[in-house]
Amino acid sequence: MSTPVPHSQYDPTSHLLLTPEDSDAQARVARLREIGIGNAPVPEFDEFARHLAHVTNAPFSMVNFIDESRQYFAGLYAAGRPGVELQPESQQPPVGRTMTRDQGYCPHVVVRRKALVLEDVCDYPRFAGNRVVDEIGIRSYMGAPLIDWKTGISLGTICVVDTDAHPWGRAGLETIKSMAQQLVDQLYVLEDRGRI
Repeated sequence: MSTPVPHSQYDPTSHLLLTPEDSDAQARVARLREIGIGNAPVPEFDEFARHLAHVTNAPFSMVNFIDESRQYFAGLYAAGRPGVELQPESQQPPVGRTMTRDQGYCPHVVVRRKALVLEDVCDYPRFAGNRVVDEIGIRSYMGAPLIDWKTGISLGTICVVDTDAHPWGRAGLETIKSMAQQLVDQLYVLEDRGRI
């Protein structure tokens, strides 16, 4: 017989909002250090993010690497705001190159190791309650994992977001998956040259 949970501790929707458990976090951090990904923007990744935004017709794009406690945007593009943070039109504080692991959808992509397309996050109860919806105004998301073929670890993501619902469609999914592979290839080239 199960013990009843006190009402004050019970939230029937809490399982929908949790950031997924990440068993690869320590191995990912070690590999990112080995590659040379740290706390500095990578100009090539900023340019990649700009191109990704253009190809997908999205106002915001990121190259995102994830450790045990946070996400770091080594590549960032914000339409009309080159070199600055994502900042909603509301008076909410801007989001810079880092976010906690419970903000956004990239941690789900990393753990699932699969692309994720949310044309309107409000259509998905699991994702609609995420902090980025209210804090930043994110309404749609599309991301794909960056799988390190040397270790099999998902190192991070590339993603695009919009403050409006965005019909990414099958073409968008194929594009983001293909471009994720291109970014992994670029990552290895930069690693080999010691340029990260």
